[in-house]
Amino acid sequence: MKPTLKPGLSRAGRVVVDRRRTVGFMGEASRVYGTPSLVHDIEDTCRDLLLEHVDAGEDSVGMDIAVRQTAPTLLGMAVEISVTVTAVEGRKVSFEVTAKDEIEPIGGGTHNRFVVDVGKTQARLQAKAARRPTASSA
Repeated sequence: MKPTLKPGLSRAGRVVVDRRRTVGFMGEASRVYGTPSLVHDIEDTCRDLLLEHVDAGEDSVGMDIAVRQTAPTLLGMAVEISVTVTAVEGRKVSFEVTAKDEIEPIGGGTHNRFVVDVGKTQARLQAKAARRPTASSA
């Protein structure tokens, strides 16, 4: 990790709510931005900030997330997701997040990510895959 990764860093990301980001269980006329998509977009925005402050061969993985979605966002609306680093504890990075659409705030919360060495992570994943029972014996 670079020494530039410090509390107070922030980034804003913008997405347009397309059909794949919506849920439509209340019918087509009530299609809105789904919470799972909000969570995904928050994670992407936090990761994008971190990628500017990690060394080559490093990336990050999500550890936990606590999000409130407090207002609906309609299909086709723009959403701005703002993330701010609140703490850096070793490789753990904590964020405060907010989201707003074209009209009002729509949610917010916290997210923690862990900076990892990509090569070591890939090796751990391969070792786990090797311990996995084959489909025929499961």
